[in-house]
Amino acid sequence: MENGDIARDSRPLVIAMAVAALLIALYSVVSQLSGPAVYRPGDTDISVSAGDRFTIAVPDDPGDDHHWIIAAPRPDPAVVEATGEHTDPDPEPGDPPSRTAGTHELRFRAVRAGRTDLRLLYCRRCATGAVDEPGARAVNFRVTVD
Repeated sequence: MENGDIARDSRPLVIAMAVAALLIALYSVVSQLSGPAVYRPGDTDISVSAGDRFTIAVPDDPGDDHHWIIAAPRPDPAVVEATGEHTDPDPEPGDPPSRTAGTHELRFRAVRAGRTDLRLLYCRRCATGAVDEPGARAVNFRVTVD
């Protein structure tokens, strides 16, 4: 065989590999630019891929002395890890200054494939039995990481 025959025979393979690499790079860039997915209390089933970042946005009213916590049993840290949180007060027009309803965002990263439960609790004292406090509420999520 001549060297020209080997190069000519492998040309389609090289082109296919280059196209595949370009598509993977494009997907990575688009994923990074589009930001993390945001889920709300009605989105109880969350499906993400390992390495993905996602946010759970819940309604918040700092004026009522309650706050959101990740409740026990905590999610499996080998599957999902908490990476931070942020409250964005967004008062409604006409609300008194003491009532600044807004959104609280809890941020997470999918660590590796698996499934875990994630429970958020809106509570005042947030001690044992906090779910029974007046005004307390819980939101449960099932997180699946592919």
